[in-house]
This record gives sequence, C-alpha cells and structure tokens, in this order.
Amino acid sequence: MNNETAKKEFELQVRVYYEDTDAGGVVYHSHYLNFMERARTEWLRHIGFEQNALIEQDRILFAVRKVNIDFHKPALFNELLNIKTRIMHTRRASLVFEQIIFNQSKETICKAEIKIACLNSSTMKPEPIPENILLELN
Repeated sequence: MNNETAKKEFELQVRVYYEDTDAGGVVYHSHYLNFMERARTEWLRHIGFEQNALIEQDRILFAVRKVNIDFHKPALFNELLNIKTRIMHTRRASLVFEQIIFNQSKETICKAEIKIACLNSSTMKPEPIPENILLELN
C-alpha cells in the first residue's frame, strides 16, 4: 500500500472480548459500531490528527450523521477481527467511509457506510473540514 492509499484506507485489528458478546458468545450488534469507531479514530491518528487536539485547537469534532450497516455473519468471542476503513467521499463538511469487518478466515462479518459530519465543538453546527486535514486526504 503506497502513502496515498494509506491515507484513504486503513486497517485495524481487534480482539472480541467477553464484554462484547451475549451469553452465547456472539458479538452484540451495537459493538460492531464501537469497533468501527475505534478504527476511524486510529485512522485519524495514523494520518496525524488527535481528536482531543482537534477539539481544543481547531474547535471541531467529528460526529456520526448516518449509518447504513449490513450484517453478514456473527463474530464470536475471542475472534481476531480486521476492520478495513476506506474513505469513499470527501465533502466540504463531511466524510463518507466504507467500513468492513472481516474474521481471520477473511469472511465478511459486516459492512457499513458511515457519514461523518464535521461540527463546531461549541455550537454543534456543521463546520468545513479544516484545510490541513483535507490536504492530508488528497
């Protein structure tokens, strides 16, 4: 993966813990969103931005605006999962990600399209994505 692709695509590995599952050892549906959130946070860190610094210095934060998720196969307790994160669209005040969770056998567990809005951290109203972030994405 070249440097440009690394900015638009990112992969994170997570282990399924007991706390992520129901009594049968199957991951709760809402926990997939937690895994995806973690992957987007690590992607942002990977390209050089910490969320707390964005809030404090740039006065912006990123919030989920819309989620479309398809569940294909359950993830189970103690499985090692890979979360692939890819930017599909960059807009003035939003990003659209495709996120796919795979198991170790490379089977798709779930797939989501997630729209993230850039918001002013004080007013919670849409704010253009800062130029320094957009430069890293292009």
